[in-house]
Amino acid sequence: MSESLNSTPQWSSRFAFILVATGSAVGLGNIWKFPYIVGENGGGAFVLIYLVCIALIGLPIMMAEIMLGRRGGQNPILTIKTLTTHCKANRVWIVFGWVGVLAGVMILSYYSVIAGWAMAYVFRSLSGMFVNANSDTVALIFTDLVSSPEKLIAWHTFFMMMTIAVVMKGVNCGIEKVVKFIMPALFILLLILVFYAMQAGDFSAAVSFLFAPNFSEVRYESILEAMGHAFFTLSLGMGVMMTYGSYLPHNVSIAKASIIITLFDTLIALLAGLAIFPIVFANDLLPSAGPGLIFNTLPIAFGAMTSGTFFASLFFLLLVFAAWTSAVSLLEPLVAYLIKNRGMSRATATIRSGIAIWFLGLGTIFSFNIWSDIKWSLSIGSVKLYQDATFFNVLDYLTANIMLPIGGLFVALFAGWIIKREKRKETLQLDELPYAMWMIAIKYVAPFSLIVIFLKSLNII
Repeated sequence: MSESLNSTPQWSSRFAFILVATGSAVGLGNIWKFPYIVGENGGGAFVLIYLVCIALIGLPIMMAEIMLGRRGGQNPILTIKTLTTHCKANRVWIVFGWVGVLAGVMILSYYSVIAGWAMAYVFRSLSGMFVNANSDTVALIFTDLVSSPEKLIAWHTFFMMMTIAVVMKGVNCGIEKVVKFIMPALFILLLILVFYAMQAGDFSAAVSFLFAPNFSEVRYESILEAMGHAFFTLSLGMGVMMTYGSYLPHNVSIAKASIIITLFDTLIALLAGLAIFPIVFANDLLPSAGPGLIFNTLPIAFGAMTSGTFFASLFFLLLVFAAWTSAVSLLEPLVAYLIKNRGMSRATATIRSGIAIWFLGLGTIFSFNIWSDIKWSLSIGSVKLYQDATFFNVLDYLTANIMLPIGGLFVALFAGWIIKREKRKETLQLDELPYAMWMIAIKYVAPFSLIVIFLKSLNII
């Protein structure tokens, strides 16, 4: 389908939309972050709380964001501008369209760098670098990578070129076509790794850890962590689902599609845990190893196991695939804005956006080497927001702790309080009871939860 100023592309089917939206939601957060935060927060009890938060926060906001996208039918900035005019609301609401798009740009700039690490580790695994490696050797391999600006720039460039190539081909011939291949491949890779973990790892210990709740280990911070991850894992608050919702055919149920996307996203996160933790437990490693679990801990385990080289390579390829589908979705809102608002062709909009994001990514790269001694601190009154932070730390803090919660809060408030009731019902096509439950969640539960997440991120509570 051609894409010009006067046409809006559409997904070819509900299945296509579900795949690309799931691809957006499934990213490094599922394969990298979810396992280690489960490990840090005691396992099964945290998983149960997380599932409740997905149902009460993630799913309602996803439905709201897709609903806004379908009603506005444009990129997030123009969608909110159009809906604000129709609802005769204050034009200040347009700001949150910008917040989402800018958050996506900033996230992609460092997301691409981390995805580059995963790409580098595919080849390091294939070369046998992790065979019988100890913790010092693996740490040295990681340090050698991140301390080299040249290596990181090369991987960052390659990953951004992959992302630009997909988005430049358009919604149907690019994003949809590639994700239809990548998502099944990702799922198959994950199942292979789970099967390997069942054979080579301590699978019973992993199942017990993930699914046997021990609420004595749950802390107040664990609940807040579950709330935050339930929101962030679904690519909410950054205009992605609003953009993808604008391409959604009108005969597709928003509620049913959102439920399927949420279930797939959660399933993949749990499967990632079942692929990782058996290997961790079989090698007497700590499940609470934190962010270093993937790049510093797992290579030790794979290196000590039969066929570890092959399966380590598959694991890091899985990370690359997950990152790629998310990166494509992060780039699309800005591209859609430039096509519609600035009259650019898709190719021009994608290349210019990609180059700008590539340049911003250099700041993250240099944070690990030549700029590592440059640190920032920020306080508001007696509240210390961050201290001794690198450029990367500042970007991560601003997006995850400020921009995304604000973007999600605005989505909930706008959908629940500004859009007229008949317009909501017409777009969502829900029966009275499901609609009433969604309204409670979107008007009260989700905003309250996001305010709590926001205040916690500011170290106020």
